[in-house]
Amino acid sequence: MPSDAKKKREQKKKEAAKQRLQKIPQNKTEEQKIDDLESLETEEALEDLGDSGDGAPQVFETRNGADDINEVAEKIDGLELAARHRAVTGVLASHPGSRDVHIHNLSITFHGVELLTDTQLELNVGRRYGLIGLNGCGKSSLLSALAANELPIPEHVDIFLLRKEMPPSDKTALQVVIEVDEERIRLEKEAELLASKEDEESHDRLMDIYERLDDMDAGKAEAKAGYILHGLGFTKEMQHRAVKHFSGGWRMRLGLARALYIKPSLMLLDEPTNHLDLNACVWLEQELKKYKRILVIISHSQDFLNGICTNIMHMQKKKLKYFGGNYDAYVQTRMELEENQMKRYRWEQDQIAHMKNYIARFGHGSAKLARQAQSKEKTLKKMVDGGLTERVTLDKTLSFSFPSCGKLPPPVIMVQHVSFRYSDDKPYIYKDLDFGVDLDTRVALVGPNGAGKSTLLKLIVAELVPTDGLIRRHSHLKIGRYHQVNE
Repeated sequence: MPSDAKKKREQKKKEAAKQRLQKIPQNKTEEQKIDDLESLETEEALEDLGDSGDGAPQVFETRNGADDINEVAEKIDGLELAARHRAVTGVLASHPGSRDVHIHNLSITFHGVELLTDTQLELNVGRRYGLIGLNGCGKSSLLSALAANELPIPEHVDIFLLRKEMPPSDKTALQVVIEVDEERIRLEKEAELLASKEDEESHDRLMDIYERLDDMDAGKAEAKAGYILHGLGFTKEMQHRAVKHFSGGWRMRLGLARALYIKPSLMLLDEPTNHLDLNACVWLEQELKKYKRILVIISHSQDFLNGICTNIMHMQKKKLKYFGGNYDAYVQTRMELEENQMKRYRWEQDQIAHMKNYIARFGHGSAKLARQAQSKEKTLKKMVDGGLTERVTLDKTLSFSFPSCGKLPPPVIMVQHVSFRYSDDKPYIYKDLDFGVDLDTRVALVGPNGAGKSTLLKLIVAELVPTDGLIRRHSHLKIGRYHQVNE
């Protein structure tokens, strides 16, 4: 039985939640309300995490560092912040022993807002799906529901959702990637069960498991993990560095590396390129193109989707629509389908208008004309009962306009023999830079993470001072800067 103190806390949380919900403007769209409610869930979950059960805030003490940090990370991950207010229903339509996943009558509701209604989820082995849709339509909620086993997916389909970085620990980057003892034991047990079956689906699953176990062989493990880490930008020295010394972005890469090493039956990636530099993005694209199982990926990069996807899932009007091919093929196919849909819609509307006009004019005329009017009325009813073509609705688009900044004579920015390092005992990040920027200059600054791209921008906007050299800015220059932290 919950204590009186806990009951009081729960009551206070409910009252606070009602107050927060009342503060959400009613004129917001459903997508904006969902974002606000998710923020509310995060706040409540963090309150729960700091609650010891006796009314006092819970303090996580660090004994040896790694164990306690992992424990906290597992608690945060186990909360499933949004799952408490997410209702998911669906029926398994594929064979329970199949490697494919087909869910019919799929519906997802979040805080009473319908994200998907009576649609179908069809994921086939060997296919790589790009999940696209407007922001806030529920793409990440769908992946979370899949990963949390809220849908009737067979137990033999192991699922990996990349949603958080690896927790800090004293283990090296190489160790956290190749530590798959639990996964190996699970696969070995499943292989024993499948070996006694003779049907074709069990045989296919067994061959797939043998391939995965072969990849996890101790003799190949370190070489394979090293190859993956190198592709994601880890040097030899970094591969043997403790995880606790990496930033959040690098630990997110470790989570991605572990997913690529395990090769789950169903891999779910939500914006995997957010923390990758250009070289790592190119490598990841080439690696995912070879993925043999089921891959579902959310990305806003058209080039990335074009290079990887064999199918596109479009989340629109609370339904999932499927298109064969990559993103470019989807755009072309959708354009043709919508063009045909609009032609049919206009034809139907013309027919309806004509029949209504005829019925209004001759419905009460002579017997012959009245019979014809009745016939058209029956035809019209059949059209309506059979379902009319909907008008094509265009996706919401955003437009940006940048006001004219006026004219400044060159040079606008002059970088003259600039060198920079953060301290005397640190190596130089830049040495003897010499270039200029004018109003018609368009520059793409690319390079691996940690190369100093943000440092150069800070030097230009005068947040940092060059160790040597000089940066001249026009006296009337105004700089507008959008920092990646604002994303």
